[in-house]
Amino acid sequence: MRVTLVHPAGFNFVPGQPDFTLLANRMAPIGLLQLASWLELHQHPAQVHDCLGPVAPRGIEANAEAILATDPELVGFSATTSGFMDAVDMAAYIKHKRPHIRVVFGNVHVTSIGAPMLKHFPEIDYLCIGEGEGTMLDLAAGAALRDIPNLAYRDDSGQVHINPRRPRILNLDELPFPAYEKLAGFPQGYHLPLFSYARRWGATMITSRGCPYTCSFCDRTVYERLYKYNSAPYVYSHFRYLRERFDVHHVNIYDDLFTANQKRVRDLCELLIAKPLGMDFNCAIRTGNTSDELLGLLKRAGALMVSMGIESADPAMMERHKAGVTLEAVKKTVAQIHAAGMRAKGLFIFGLPGETPATLKATSDFILDLDLDEMNMTKFCPMYGAPLWDECTSGREGEFNEDWRLMNCLNFVFKPHGFESREEMDALYNWHVRRFYDSRAYRRRFSKNIWSHRWSLWHLIRHLPQVIQAARYFSANKAELEAAQGDFAPHPRQPRGLSPFLSPELRADAIAAMSPIKISRRPKKE
Repeated sequence: MRVTLVHPAGFNFVPGQPDFTLLANRMAPIGLLQLASWLELHQHPAQVHDCLGPVAPRGIEANAEAILATDPELVGFSATTSGFMDAVDMAAYIKHKRPHIRVVFGNVHVTSIGAPMLKHFPEIDYLCIGEGEGTMLDLAAGAALRDIPNLAYRDDSGQVHINPRRPRILNLDELPFPAYEKLAGFPQGYHLPLFSYARRWGATMITSRGCPYTCSFCDRTVYERLYKYNSAPYVYSHFRYLRERFDVHHVNIYDDLFTANQKRVRDLCELLIAKPLGMDFNCAIRTGNTSDELLGLLKRAGALMVSMGIESADPAMMERHKAGVTLEAVKKTVAQIHAAGMRAKGLFIFGLPGETPATLKATSDFILDLDLDEMNMTKFCPMYGAPLWDECTSGREGEFNEDWRLMNCLNFVFKPHGFESREEMDALYNWHVRRFYDSRAYRRRFSKNIWSHRWSLWHLIRHLPQVIQAARYFSANKAELEAAQGDFAPHPRQPRGLSPFLSPELRADAIAAMSPIKISRRPKKE
C-alpha cells in the first residue's frame, strides 16, 4: 500500500505576531521518518510531507494538494495539539477530493484523548494509539481492523471501537534508521536551534523511548512507564550514517533523558573516542544523576553542550513538579559541566500551578547566578495525558483556555491564580528573556564562543528583518501585548472538555503524582 506521512504546520507563535519558529529552528520530523523507513523495509512505498519544510507550500489547500500529488492510498498525520486542527482541515480537503483515501491520525494528542476524536471528526478513519510501527504496518498490509492492536476505528454502523494496546517494541535496534532521504531539502534546508552548534550541517536524533522518571507536567500515554533505548553500537552506526550519507557534523539528541542508562552512554562515548567521526553532539542529562567521569567522557566523545531540566528555583515548586532535584545539586552540576569543558544549558518552565510573580523572579535571579551558556524558558501548557491535567482544568489552581492552536508552549493558556492576567505573565516572561541575554555573564560567555557561533550569526544576518521583528516583540510592554493579541477566534470545529484517555496504570500514576503522599516507583533495571 502506498503511504504518505504528514507533519502539519500548526500554529507556532502568539496571536498578532509573526511566526518566528522556522527562523530559530527547523527540526526534521524524526518520528515520521522512522515510520517511513519501517514501512519501506516491509515493501510499502512511503512518502513524507513536512508542511514546515523548506520547499513546502504555505496554506491548507496547497499542502493538501501536495499530499494528493504523491498518489497515496493511506495518509498518516502525526499531529501535536497545536497542529491538530491544521491536520483535520487537510484531512477534510483530502477526503472531499478523493473519498477512497484512508486517513489515520497518531501522536501524543490523539493517544491521550482517544476515541472521542472519531466522534468529532468524521474525516479521520483511524486513530493510532501509542507506538505507530506495528499499527501502520498492519494497516498498510490490509489486516482486519478488529485484529490491529493500538487501533481505534468505526465499524460499518458507525460505532467506535478501541482495540487493546500492543506490547511495546523492546529492541529498538530492530528499527532501521529514519528515512532522512525522503525529506526534501535535508539537511541544508533544516537547521538546529541558534547558537547550539559549531559545525554544519546538523541533524536530530532520538535514541530512546520513554523516561524512568515521572514529572507532573509530562505526558506518558504513548510510551507509558517503559524506558527502552538503542544500543551503543546502533547509535554509533547512526552517527556514521548521517556523517557519510548526508555530511552531517553535529547532532542534537532529543531523548527525554539521554543518560538514563549510563553504561550505554559510556559504551557509546568509548566508541566515538576510539573511532572518531569528526562530529559534535548535544544531549540532556539529569541533575544529580551524573559524575565527573561521565561528563569527561561526553566531552572527549564530542559533546558540545548538555541540557538539564531545572524548571524552577522555588523549592516548593520543584518538590511539587520535579521531585528529587535541588538547587544545590543544580549549581554543582553546572560547575561540573563547565569543568569538563562543555557548555551548560538550563531548561525552565514558567507558569506551572503554584507559580507567582515572586517565584518567577526568584527563578530569574537563580538563572543569572548559574552563569549558564544558554537557557530555554518554556511557557507552561497542560498536556492531556500529564498527571496534573485534572488539576489544571478543575479551576482549583487557575484559569485554563483550552484552545488547541494556542497549546504550543509559546502561549500562556493556563493562568495560575497568582497572576492578574496572561498579559502580566507575558510581560514578566519578556522581562526575564531580555534580562538573561543582556546580562554581562551571558555576553561574556557568548563572546568567548563567537567563532563557533558564526553559522548562527550568518543565519540571523540573512533574515535580519525577521530578527528585528522578534526583538520588538520581546521589548513590548503589557499594554502593547494586549493590543497585539486582540481577539483570537477559536477554530469553529474544535471540541472542548474532552477527558484524557488513560490506561488504569497511568491513571494510578496521575493520582499518585497529585496526592499529598507521593508513591515512589523505582524503574526496573534493564
